[in-house]
Amino acid sequence: QVRLVESGGGSVQAGGSLNLSCAVSGPITRTYGMGWFRQRPGKNREFVAAVAWGTGDTYYADFAKGRFTIKIDNSKKTADLQMSSLNSDDTAVYYCGAGPDGWSTYERVYDYWGQGTQVTVSS
Repeated sequence: QVRLVESGGGSVQAGGSLNLSCAVSGPITRTYGMGWFRQRPGKNREFVAAVAWGTGDTYYADFAKGRFTIKIDNSKKTADLQMSSLNSDDTAVYYCGAGPDGWSTYERVYDYWGQGTQVTVSS
């Protein structure tokens, strides 16, 4: 059973940075994809970024390009999301997901989810 635990959320002023981490336990293989999603207040959950566990290939939502970086740390067994130039629109609960068949921009591909971590950006 794969388990995911997010950490690193918090409060930051506009223009600041935060690093989120998704700790993975259980049988992750090279075929897995890891995705970060977020749910802003009053909105549906949306795709942020994804990475292929085996190759490190990445994909970003348009709003994340140039500001966010997703990467795998194999030594720590984490999928990390580095966020910079944050603004109030980035305020959300951020979730990581793991999918055994690779990454996707669609939630349904991910079989396992963490509990989420709150990010609040004040202007």
